[in-house]
Amino acid sequence: MIDTPPPPHPAPRPPTARDGDGPVGVYPGSFDPPTIAHLAIANAARDHARLARVELVISQTALGKEGQAATTPEERLEVLLAVAATRPWLSATISESRLVVDIARGYDAVVMGADKWAQVHDPAWYGGSPAARDTAIAQLPRVLIAPRSGHPLSPSQVAPAELLSIESAHLEVSSTAVRAGRHDWLLPEAAAWAQRRSVPVWGVAAAGG
Repeated sequence: MIDTPPPPHPAPRPPTARDGDGPVGVYPGSFDPPTIAHLAIANAARDHARLARVELVISQTALGKEGQAATTPEERLEVLLAVAATRPWLSATISESRLVVDIARGYDAVVMGADKWAQVHDPAWYGGSPAARDTAIAQLPRVLIAPRSGHPLSPSQVAPAELLSIESAHLEVSSTAVRAGRHDWLLPEAAAWAQRRSVPVWGVAAAGG
């Protein structure tokens, strides 16, 4: 019997290509798991910047989260593609890039939470060089920031970015909290995927378990 090779990752669509009449935004993240806040942020970015498409991008190896993932990038991509299947303005892919500036290259806008934006400003991710940090930030496209509880932004950080309007109910939502039991914050597609597994994932009991 010949083994069937696994399907390849979906090829990223050229980010510089326009979808219909609007620009394309990228939303990098680990999405482990994807939450109702992730979807709300993507939708808010779409409305705010009039984006034709928002692409959710998972790094093959997430920066600063090495060895912490509860699932593989391929498994999370499967979930994100299910989320995108009923939303024509949403897509998902995996990237070998790790830094936001590299992931966002060629897109018209980049979307992230205030916690990630603070990380982008940390020179530690650029070899400890503030100059390298500033060069990287200057290369970013239009920056759309979602507020997060516990992550205030300084005036210097807000200045080059645009703050999204997010419902207060989403400000506390996190993937960490979902893994700890807040399954009401889990997207339905993610919950259904987890329930189909043979072992618990994200704290969700497996079917028949």
